[in-house]
Parts: sequence; C-alpha cells; structure tokens
Amino acid sequence: MTSCPWLARLVVFGPPPYALPLTTGSVPPDPSPAPPPWPVDVAGGPNTNALADALAIAQHHDAVSGTERQHVAADYALRISIGYTEAEKLVASSLAFLTASRSSVGQEKAVANFQQCPLLNISYCPPSEAVLFDGKSLVVVIYNPLGWKREEVVRIPVSSEKVIVKDSGGRTVESQLLPLSNATLRIRNRYVKAYLGKAPSETLKYWLAFSASVPPLGFSTYTVSIAKPTGPSSTISMVYTSEDSTSNSIEVGQGNLRLLYSADEGKLTHYVNNRNKVTASTEQSYSYYSGNDGTDKDPQASGAYVFRPNDTFSINSESQVQLTIVRGPLLDEVHQQLSPWVSQITRVYKGKEHAELEFTIGPIPIDDGIGKEITTRITTSLKTNKTFYTDSNGRDFIKRIRDFRTDWDLQVNQPVAGNYYPVNLGIYVQDDNAELSLLVDRSVGGSSLVDGQIELMLHRRLLHDDVRGVGEVLNETVCVQNECEGLTIQGKFYLRIDHLGEGAKWRRSVGQEIYSPLLLAFAEQDGDNWMNSHVSTFSGIDSFYNFPSNIAIITLQELENGQVLLRLAHLYETGEDKDYSVLTSVELKKLFPNKKISKVTEMNLSANQERATMEKKRLAWKVEGSAEEETKVVRGGPVDPATLVVELAPMEIRTFFIDFDRIKMFGS
Repeated sequence: MTSCPWLARLVVFGPPPYALPLTTGSVPPDPSPAPPPWPVDVAGGPNTNALADALAIAQHHDAVSGTERQHVAADYALRISIGYTEAEKLVASSLAFLTASRSSVGQEKAVANFQQCPLLNISYCPPSEAVLFDGKSLVVVIYNPLGWKREEVVRIPVSSEKVIVKDSGGRTVESQLLPLSNATLRIRNRYVKAYLGKAPSETLKYWLAFSASVPPLGFSTYTVSIAKPTGPSSTISMVYTSEDSTSNSIEVGQGNLRLLYSADEGKLTHYVNNRNKVTASTEQSYSYYSGNDGTDKDPQASGAYVFRPNDTFSINSESQVQLTIVRGPLLDEVHQQLSPWVSQITRVYKGKEHAELEFTIGPIPIDDGIGKEITTRITTSLKTNKTFYTDSNGRDFIKRIRDFRTDWDLQVNQPVAGNYYPVNLGIYVQDDNAELSLLVDRSVGGSSLVDGQIELMLHRRLLHDDVRGVGEVLNETVCVQNECEGLTIQGKFYLRIDHLGEGAKWRRSVGQEIYSPLLLAFAEQDGDNWMNSHVSTFSGIDSFYNFPSNIAIITLQELENGQVLLRLAHLYETGEDKDYSVLTSVELKKLFPNKKISKVTEMNLSANQERATMEKKRLAWKVEGSAEEETKVVRGGPVDPATLVVELAPMEIRTFFIDFDRIKMFGS
C-alpha cells in the first residue's frame, strides 16, 4: 500500500491501475509484456513491491498532472500494469488461503483458482461471461478493504438471462438483469481488442446486478448459477422510452431518491428526496470550450499545461434526446445519447440517496480544426454568492471564491481558467438552506462559474502545443490494427443534495467507498460443494466491534521483520459535522483480535522517525498576527500500553509500528 493513497489517486484515478490506458489515454499495456526493467523478487513469491515501485515513480509531477510525453505515459502505464499483474497473483493466493477450510486438520484442502477481471471497467470479464454447464456455478468472492460493513449493488457481465444468485447461506439474493448500452458495447469491443489484440468471443446482452453485504476488512461469497426452469431467476429489467410516456414528466427511482425528467426535452428537471424532504430544481448539460490555438491576439495556446479557452458551446443533439428508461427491483437507469460522441447512463439505486452518472465521451471530433475541452454542468437555484469548496488531495475542503484571492488583489484576465481548481474527491456549493455535492471517480478540474452551478472538466483533445515544455499536442489516440481514433473515456461522478450541514457524512463515507471499491474474484466450482468445503465469509476485525465511521485505515502492511505498519486517519474537519467532527477512539485489540500486541511505537507520517524523537526537534513557528491559543492544534493523546486505544482528532493521521507476540501469533 502507498503511504499516501490520496496522492496515489492522482495517478490511479480511483479505479485499479488497469484502468489507466482507458481513462488517461496512455497506450494500452502489452498483455504479454517484456521483463520489467527492475529486479523482481521471484524467490519470495508474488508481492506488491513492483506495484509500490511503479506508483512511487508515478508520483512525479508530470505523471500526476498528465504533462508528460505520450511515450512516458505509456511507460508509466506499463510499469503499473506489470505491478498490478504481480499483485493480482498475491490477491489470488491470499483469497485461496483465506477461503480454504481448516476444519479437518491433516486433510487435503480444496484450493480455489481465483481470477480477477482487469477489464471489468469496460464490461469484459471472461469468468462471469462463461456459459455454465454440468451444474457448475460461478463463485464470486467480494472483498471489502474498508473498516466498516458495506451494502452495495454489484454488477457483472453475464451471457445468460436465466441465472440465480445465492449468498453464503444458500439463500436466494434479489438480482436484476440490465441491458448494455450501445456506447458500452462499443468501448468493450474496441478497447478489449486494443488491450488483448482480439475481440471478445461472447456477445453480451446483460449486466447482472445483485445486492451484496460485505463485512469490514473481509469478504462475502455469492454463487451465480443457471436457474431451474420452474424456479426463481433474476428479474429482467423493464425497458421503455420517453416516447412511450403519457405524461410530461418521467419519474425515476423507487427508494427515497427520485429524479424527474421532462418527457418532451429529455432533460433532468428535479431532484427529490422523500426521506429528508429535499426538493430542488436541477438541470444537467454538456458543453465544450474551444481551445485557443495561439495564433490570434493571445499567443498562448491551450495545451497539456495550460487551459486557455475561447468560447463555450453547448453539446446538443441534432434532434430531441430520447430517453431510454430501465426499471427493476434494485435500481433504475436512464440512458441518454446526447450526441454521436457523448452519452450517459444515470443510475438511481433503491437503497441509496445519491445518483450515479456514468459518462462516455469520445472520440472528440476535430474535423473542424478546433480543439475541444469537454465539461458537464449541474445547475440549481442555490444562491451561493460566488463561493464553492474543493478538496485538497482528498482530505480537507478549501473555500474558493470566484474572482477572488485572500492573499492578494486578483487581476482577472482569465475568468474561466482562473477559477478552475483540481478536484480529486469532490466539490460542493451551499447556501443558507441546502448544499449540492459532486464526488468523482478520478482527478478532474472543477469550478462554479455561475451561482448555484458546478462545472467539471471531463475530457480534452487539442490541436496545438502550449509551448511549455511537453513538445507534443494533447491529442491522444488509440490504434487497433493501424486504425487510429481519438481517445474515448468512460467514468462516473455522483450527485447528492442535502440540507445545509448534512452533506459531509455522504461526502466522507461514499468518498471512501469510491476510492476503495469492492474487489471481485471469480472461480468456477460446484456451488453446493463450495459452501460446504470453504470459508464463505470472513472479517479481519473483531466481529462484535464497530469500527468508527469517521476513521479510515490508510495503511495496513506487514513488513519484512514481522512488524505491521498501521496508519489511521480521521476523515472529518473541525466543525464539518456535528456528530463526526469529534475526538474518536480506535481499539487496537479489536482491530487485531487473534493476535497479542507486544509493543506499539508511534512514528511520524512517513514512518522513518519515532514521533517522540521528531517532536523534540520540531520548530515552534510563530504566526504573525495570530493569537497564541489559535496556533495550538488538537491531537489525540499517547497510546496507553495496557488499553491500546488510539485517539484521533479531526483531520489527524497517526502512524504506528506494531509488534506482536510471535508465540501467540503462530499458535492462533
């Protein structure tokens, strides 16, 4: 694990490393790459060293910002891909060990051959797509890396519509079959070929969605099998279009959250939460900025380093946008084809109170000789007084005021670019009554250029170098058999509106879930035999202990000397939330229930000095113009060696080396 995963997020963009070529435009890694240009620990077995090294290299400022040359971006992607492949082997062997039954000592254990799906983000997963014969079942092990229990809807591609899902207790789980959109199928077919050199062998029709409950730092097991002709099976979603509607308004959502669309124009009009009684007029649109070519009065072109827009243009369909509405027991979807190269799927889950918007953009057309920078805008009636908030590397949120800086008198020359900020976790606006929040699955640019509105920059394709050192045009292409076209991206952002002061809970909890998605591993086995001969559910912490909802485990890593490196982070700022912006305790004994802790040593953030030693050398800075009491920062107290309780104050991160009693550890 990286010591600062919110920094690594700038490189990994939320999804696993294999998503890099699709989301950033790097050349897809060779599926059979050459030996890595650094030593690999073969004798020690699979490990995460190569991935850690690749991520460390990718912390370079050009990799983080995307201002490297294309061949350098390809090298970053190759290194991360090699590291991921090695880590994938480690995950498979770890899950095989954890799921193997240890009830019969001395008997041969059934070892599972787990597979993962690196291309699941483009709807390609051979294990789940395989046709099941002879009573075989697809075993899906779902791992949760967070410290709290998660209830989520999992989606996997399947090739059969007669399937049934069961949990570890053999109980049928509610499931739903969703159609694949044309844009999703196009990305699947083209990019699988770009990755693997061949097209997918199966023609998919459905996503299989089912509800999963996964314990903290643990896994749950589900089986997918062919349904009996007379038995229950997954519900096939109802599909209809806006032309079928007899009303001027179309309502989407079956739980607390409802989205209202105009049947005539095919646009979002209202956001309604029946639980907290939030109702807001809400619109969404797509636009693009034409990039400055550097030849007019302004010699600075828009490029990799510089965002220098000319005019803005709305992306409108040549005809009325027809909505395709998909309804089922778990979630509703709205499919929109906004232009030949922009489409979107909006998902409203029955058990969630936010909307998930999945966009597909590209190839951006450049036949008109104009570079384009694509944005989406969410517009409400909130009176935000030029103020908005963006995260700082996924941690604290910073107040931004349009056309204003607190440290100097700002001369506004670029009213658009001068108000753009990096968004790694989220962005929000608020007024006296409500707040609108957006969370992202990758690093983007964001702003609020109009009161009540949030704007996100999602994709760019430009035709001129900005002459800032790259020496290349930001015009990424993907080639398949010498046929090249501009990069297509597919990503997500998440939308929610709350009463004032209530949005932080959602931003912090769901933000962690986006950053640390559930990990899926697949195996094909006899379903009944699997549950009888394997461990089907597991949690790494005490089953009776509730990990605090405002604390995240940033690092949990075993070191070569047997110590464990642990980092805990408080997710909330002071005053951010009335319930969670408080001093919080974590019981280390409950975090390691089967081990006896012999020693806990607190370190500095980078774990290269003991905290006690470092604080003796720390300089006491006096801030000009501030009172003495204002400079004091609240911190958690020292760890009592008897109780082993760690205190964390808002925004605090604490790092520890933990030693265990080796006899107790090996005897457990």
